[in-house]
Amino acid sequence: MNTFDKNDLSGFVGKHLVYTYDNGWNYEIYVKNATTLDYRIHSGIVGNRWVRDQQAFIVRVANKVYKISWTEPTGTDVSLIANLEDNIFHGTIFFPRWVIDHPEKTVCFQNDHLKEMALLREQGPVYPTEVIDEFATITFIRDCGADNETVINCAADELPANFPENLK
Repeated sequence: MNTFDKNDLSGFVGKHLVYTYDNGWNYEIYVKNATTLDYRIHSGIVGNRWVRDQQAFIVRVANKVYKISWTEPTGTDVSLIANLEDNIFHGTIFFPRWVIDHPEKTVCFQNDHLKEMALLREQGPVYPTEVIDEFATITFIRDCGADNETVINCAADELPANFPENLK
C-alpha cells in the first residue's frame, strides 16, 4: 500500500535544481511542468549545451523522490532520480557513439539545431553506446513555479560568476 499519491507531482513541478555528479560534471534542470523540462549543462563532455521544452516522462516513485526520463534529439537517453529529501540525484545517461566521438557538435542551444541533431543522429554511429551511471549531489534548489520561461534562458557561459548564489 502506497503512503503517497504517485500521481501527485506538485512537490516537483516548478523546481529548479543544480547538481554535481561524483565525476565532477555540473548540470542544472528546471521541471517546467508534468511533461516538460529545461536544462543547462555547465561542465562535462557536452558542457555549455542548453535545452528548452524537452519532453519527458516524470513520475513520483516515493515521498520526495521523482524520476525523469527522456530521449534527446541527439539520440541520447537519460534517466534521473531526484531524491529531494536527501539532496541526492542518480543519473544514467546513454550516449550514442557519435556524441562521445564528437561532443562539440552538440554544444549549442539545441532547440535552434533540431534538424542538425536529427541528421547527426541518423548518420551515427550509435553503437557502442557509452553509459554514464553516477550519483550527484544537489547543490541548489528553489521553487520557480510552473512554466516559467525565465529560469533557463541562456548558455552556462553567459551566467554571472556567482551563479547560482546570486539567485538566493
